Formats: sequence, C-alpha cells, structure tokens
Amino acid sequence: MNIILLGAPGSGKGTQAEKLVQDHNFEQLSTGDLFRKNINDKTEMGVEASKLINAGKLVPDDITNKMVDNHLKNNRSDGLIFDGYPRTINQAEVLNDLLKSSQSKIDKVILLEVDEEKLLERLVGRLICPQCKRSFHVKNRPPKTPGICDYDKSVLITRPDDSPEKISIRLQAYEKETKPLVEFYEGKGNLIKIKADNLTSQQVNESILKALEL
Repeated sequence: MNIILLGAPGSGKGTQAEKLVQDHNFEQLSTGDLFRKNINDKTEMGVEASKLINAGKLVPDDITNKMVDNHLKNNRSDGLIFDGYPRTINQAEVLNDLLKSSQSKIDKVILLEVDEEKLLERLVGRLICPQCKRSFHVKNRPPKTPGICDYDKSVLITRPDDSPEKISIRLQAYEKETKPLVEFYEGKGNLIKIKADNLTSQQVNESILKALEL
C-alpha cells in the first residue's frame, strides 16, 4: 500500500509518517529528506534547491520530480508514505506515471486539516533533529532535555524556513498550489479528510489507522 499525507506545513504530516514507519513497516519518502540529501551531496539539483529553500520559496516541479524519479528507480516502490510530495497537480500526475511504470499506485490520500492560527503556533516553535529528522516543539512536544534530541542526543535546530516571514510565504504557496490536489484526489475517490485541529497526535494516528484499515 502506498499513501500520501496531505496538509499545510505544520499540520503534522512528518509526525504521523514517523509513527507509520515505526509501527507498520512503511518507508517515508519525504521531499525534505531528498532535498537535504541532494544539498549535502552538492548535486546540481541540490545547489538550486538550497537557494530557493533559504529564500522561503518552493522548489519547482521539474527539480522535485527528478529527485523523486531518481529515488524510486533505486529503492522500493510499495509500502511508501509520500510526505510533502506531490504539492501540485503536475507532480501528482508525474507520480502516478512513475508508480505505474513500477506496477504500483497510490492507494489512499490522507488530508490533515488544521486552521492557519494553529499552524503558525506549531511552526514557529518547531525544532528538528539534523540526524534522525524527528521533530519536536518547544511547547507542544518538548524534548526531555532542552535543545537535545531524545533519540540520538544531537543538538536540535530550527529550520531556515521556519521564521515567521518565511512561514507566511509557505502557507500562501500552499493555498495557491497545493489545495487543488484535494479536488484532484477527491475525483479519484481515495481522499480521506481528518480534522486535526484539536486532536492529539495519538488521536490523529488512530484516525489514520482506521482510514487505512490497519
């Protein structure tokens, strides 16, 4: 089974993907991780992506699609969680073609709905482990030791695009480019909406498992 987690930045996609990977043997395919790998490896795509990300802009479809294509060609194409991809109709159509070439497909699309005020609150306080990629929050999910990852003891960081100004740019881009995906997948009959504003992380996870019949 392949699934997509949809939702604005800060909606909890990464946290829920982490739970599914740990408990149900999924593999997370996050464009954020693909971007970081290409940036660290200093590939041509990574250099360009770095400039855009640090400016609070989204990486264009052609670069993102190529990174995903390269990954799928060298890794499994089933049991995947797509987190942060696709963002646009173009990416969704390309992903369908890429999976079809591997005799696979998207089975379920989970939309996590969170209002903008809650999103801003979550993102401004977010902390990321640069090693294991787990996320924390200074208020909602604080690490046991301030500033230190619970799992590998790395020093937690704030992402460059988690400043209030850049968050605003990202949310505007989400509204404009990504929300049409809701109609796209509704038309395919595999979209499931979860209103996650006032749910705990565990409650969201339980709702997802029920939707996936796991």
